Amino acid sequence: MSTDLEETASTTSWCCASCGICQVDDINLKKCAACKSIRYCSVTCQREHRPQHKADCKKRVAELRDEILFRQPESSHLGDCPICLLPLSLDVQKSPMQSCCSKVICNGCMVASILHKGGKNYECPFCRHEYSKDDKTETDVNVMKRIEVNDPVAIRESAIRHGKSGGLGTAMEYFKKAAALGDAEAHYQLGMSYTIGRGVERDAKKEKYHMEEAAIGGHPAARDAVGIMEMRMGNQDRAMKHFTIAATLGHDGAMDSLRMGHALGGVRKEDVDIALGAYQAAVDATKSPQRDLAEKYLAEFAALG
Repeated sequence: MSTDLEETASTTSWCCASCGICQVDDINLKKCAACKSIRYCSVTCQREHRPQHKADCKKRVAELRDEILFRQPESSHLGDCPICLLPLSLDVQKSPMQSCCSKVICNGCMVASILHKGGKNYECPFCRHEYSKDDKTETDVNVMKRIEVNDPVAIRESAIRHGKSGGLGTAMEYFKKAAALGDAEAHYQLGMSYTIGRGVERDAKKEKYHMEEAAIGGHPAARDAVGIMEMRMGNQDRAMKHFTIAATLGHDGAMDSLRMGHALGGVRKEDVDIALGAYQAAVDATKSPQRDLAEKYLAEFAALG
């Protein structure tokens, strides 16, 4: 996106924006930490130029944020199954996490591994760790080992367990730690917490920040939530962009929002059709004969009692 600030920066990128001195061997210019578009020779020059630069800086920071925010993720935050390399379903019930290595493996590969072993001596299909009969105790031990090495998935899962057992303070600490390590689901959980006041005070600004960070990380539900926020603020165009990105990752609710947007005249029919094609492709990519067989096997196993 071309701006006056960018044009100025291109011609004076090696000169101080305040005093005009150029960078030479004994003068090292530093970029504005926020917009990174102009340079200064000293803190004094930066402070003196701040009133003149403030509006352009704020505008450029917002543009840079949007460039990141509206970038289409290559996949959802769940990624691919490390065994069959197919995209994981957004239905987390179809892809359990392994406490031994924190890998999320699809039911298709899980069931295939169990059947290969004849249903006995269950082991992790990824790292081949063999579980004992006391699964709960061993799971707790494994999760703590992963937490000790700063595994964000293990930290986040531990946060969820603490939250379910009533330890909201500890849960928030773990969510924040996992989010700091880049875990999109942790950002989403924090966003939800600030939305409803779960373990923290309700905070719309923090809610929006964590939902956006989760969306950037490929979290479709978070992307859909950000779209809803934009709709409430009257930013329909921005909302539809978010819904489109979420729909192309296979999110049902976002696809419904696009259809509603079309019904209200805010989205073109051809754009809905394109999004629908991408949505269906994303959903189909998570399917396979092995996964279908696994769902049938698990349904029959559950029916046994």
